[in-house]
Amino acid sequence: MYDYHKASNALFDRIVANNEKVLPQAIDWMAAAIVKDNIIHTFGTGHSHMVGLELFVRAGGLANVNAFLDSIVMTSEGARRSAEIERISGVSKVLWDQYSVEKDDLFIVVSNSGRNAMPIEMAEIAKANGNKVMAITSIEQSKKYPTRLEGKKKLYEIADLVLDNAVPPGDGMLKIGGELTGAASTIAGCFIVNLIATEAMKKAEQQGVKLPVYYSQNIDGFDNQTLYNRYQKRIKHL
Repeated sequence: MYDYHKASNALFDRIVANNEKVLPQAIDWMAAAIVKDNIIHTFGTGHSHMVGLELFVRAGGLANVNAFLDSIVMTSEGARRSAEIERISGVSKVLWDQYSVEKDDLFIVVSNSGRNAMPIEMAEIAKANGNKVMAITSIEQSKKYPTRLEGKKKLYEIADLVLDNAVPPGDGMLKIGGELTGAASTIAGCFIVNLIATEAMKKAEQQGVKLPVYYSQNIDGFDNQTLYNRYQKRIKHL
C-alpha cells in the first residue's frame, strides 16, 4: 500500500471518530436545509475555498448550495496576495454585502487554522445575521497557535457546530527527507462535506422530498435547466 493511501484511510477513520457526537447534528442541519429549501452557503480562503467549491454546482451535488467565490480569496491572482488579504480585518463584510443570505440559511466556514481574520469575521457576521454556522477546521492546529486578529476568538470558538478535520499541524501526513508533506486538509474537508451531504439527502428523501441534485452535463438525456431556473435568483455565481 502507498504511504499516502494508508495515511488517507487512517485520516478518514479519525475524522469519523473525532466527530462522532457532532456529525448527527451537522447531518440534521443540512437535511433541514434541503427539506425547507434553504440555501447552504460556503466560505473559505486559499485552498480552503476548494472544500466549499466541492459542494457547488457539481454532478451528483445539491443545487441549493451557494459558494462565496471571489478572486481576492483564491490563489488565481497571486498566492501570496490572497494569503495576505485573508488576514485583513473588514474584508469579509465587503464580500458578505455582495450576497443575499437569509437568516434561515445554513452557513459553512472552512479554515484549517481558524486563526485568520476573514474566516473569523465571516463566521461572526453570519451568526449576527441569525444563521446557524458550521465550521470545518483543525482543532489541534487551531489550539496550538494564537489568533491573528487581536481580541477575537478563533473559528472553532465562534461557530455553533465544529467539525474537526483531524489534520495535524502543518497540514502534512507524511515525512519525506525530513520534510512534512502529503497535504491533508483538502481531502479531509471534501470527505466531510460529502459525508454530511449524502447522509442529509438520505434523511430528506425519507421525508418525501424530491432531491435538488444536478446531473452530469456530460451524460446525454439529462437537463439541469429546471434547477438553474429555480435557484438563479438566489445563488450569485449560478
